[in-house]
Amino acid sequence: MSIRGVHLDLKGLPPTPARLLQLPELFAAAGFNAILIEWEDAFPWEADERFRSPTAYSPAVIERFHARARELGLQIIPLVQCLGHMETPLRHEKYAPLRELPDHCDGLNPLAPGARRLVERMIDDVLRRGGPLTHFHLGGDEAWTFGQHPDTKSFIAKHGKAALYLHHVEPLCEMLLSRGIRPILWHDMMLDWDAAALSRLAEKADLIIWSYRGRPDATVIERFAAVAGAAAVGARLWGACAFKGADSRGDGELPDVPARMSNAASWAQLAGRYDLRGMIATGWSRYSTHRPQCEPIDGALDALVSVGLTLRDGHPPTGNAVAKLLKTIGEWDRFQACRAALSQFGQATRDAWEYIILTHEQTALERLDSTRRGSGILPELGRIAREHLAAAESAAGDVRRALAGLTDDLWIDQFIAERLEPLREQLS
Repeated sequence: MSIRGVHLDLKGLPPTPARLLQLPELFAAAGFNAILIEWEDAFPWEADERFRSPTAYSPAVIERFHARARELGLQIIPLVQCLGHMETPLRHEKYAPLRELPDHCDGLNPLAPGARRLVERMIDDVLRRGGPLTHFHLGGDEAWTFGQHPDTKSFIAKHGKAALYLHHVEPLCEMLLSRGIRPILWHDMMLDWDAAALSRLAEKADLIIWSYRGRPDATVIERFAAVAGAAAVGARLWGACAFKGADSRGDGELPDVPARMSNAASWAQLAGRYDLRGMIATGWSRYSTHRPQCEPIDGALDALVSVGLTLRDGHPPTGNAVAKLLKTIGEWDRFQACRAALSQFGQATRDAWEYIILTHEQTALERLDSTRRGSGILPELGRIAREHLAAAESAAGDVRRALAGLTDDLWIDQFIAERLEPLREQLS
């Protein structure tokens, strides 16, 4: 694979500016040669300043990040969403007319006046920062509300889903191609397209097939690879595994490292067979923009390095290679502290939830059968649940200390609160 990229998802637990500028060295040491960066609300947007989070980076930090990556031979590939996952702009009332459904701020209505122009303005913002690019990712995935507006529904009835997608995305691809930049799109919205529509898109964009669990479906890869190979203009296919953000229901603290390595190794085996242009190791910080934050990157460095070395070498690292690498670049002690704190915190919250569930079950039992009351089991279950909550609250202090300086206190506090507040509410 000529490109081995690591995904930096900044819509959750964004690194502090100082930590952001350290990450390229870590990525390069782990065997990556590209960074797919999803800025989201961490970017200093000029299209609309309301898109910025309270801790958005300054333009100077963005430019220094690009410069540091170039020094280390890392290609930057920005990602700006163009269809689904559009919560960052569409959650603001000003842009509500651009939503596919009025009460859903995740999906853009591709036929709404000004919809494509909004995406173009956001692309222009990102292109102004950081220097020359060869690739640009337009997202284009998981548009859950696609085709549900009366206008888009009517369009699809006449022309088909692929035609609506192409109506919106093709001009964006052409805009990038005119600047010498190759567009990239996720594959999942095209699974039911016919070969003609796929070929039309493949001439204007590379496609990334993502599959995060077990061995990817070779039949899907073969279908897309056949279309890419037959395209008139150099279309290429990529793959995507994950190093974090793919093992839980969206609320995890740490990745499942063996599962991440196994998935990456499967992709590495397939990469040569299908002549993949590149691989991306995604690292989701939220499962979607309005979901809880998950799996801080600094507790997932073992998975990051394991996946990076697997993609570089074609097989998982052996022995203590991961620990040795992290020690060599001065990341080991800090990673160990983060991982231990997050592990303890996660276990305590899971234990508390287990006893809360048991408490609910016992309550239902005693309501249904009054002869089962009075055993003392119910208050005992509640007591144990409160003990585990106290343990989680204590472990939260260790999480704060471990992540201090790596991400802003605002995001650390939210990460902890997203896990403790539901427990407190249940036990109140």
